[in-house]
Amino acid sequence: MADLVDMAKNFVAEKLANIKKPEASITDVDFKRLSHDSVEYLAKLSVDNPYSHDLPICEISYTLKSAGRVIASGTMPDPGSLKASDTTLLEVPVKVPHSILLSLARDVGADWDIDYELELGLTIDLPIIGNFTIPLSTKGEIKLPTISDIF
Repeated sequence: MADLVDMAKNFVAEKLANIKKPEASITDVDFKRLSHDSVEYLAKLSVDNPYSHDLPICEISYTLKSAGRVIASGTMPDPGSLKASDTTLLEVPVKVPHSILLSLARDVGADWDIDYELELGLTIDLPIIGNFTIPLSTKGEIKLPTISDIF
């Protein structure tokens, strides 16, 4: 009897492993706007939905790091859904307080940018499987706002 249960578990695990899942990538991270208390960057995601029906997105979580330190983190609850059999473009706003940017000023070179690492978790509600998180990350350089960005 135990062999039959093990065979059933293996069968289900194998079938679930072969189910098509949405695929995502971070396409861009760029400066968006400057406010009185923070600088906002915008991460752009491209998500392919292989299913013939819309999939609800539960949340998008993010962590922005620079010089090994977390400079911003948060979640974007209920950002909508993925279009059926299509590519959905999502925008995730990432706010960095001015106080943190000032502490990074000593790491800024003559080109006025900082090295960053962005980690995102895109949590989707998949049929049968339930909540499924697609981990994403990217590294690069982002420009700090200049005087011309203020005006």
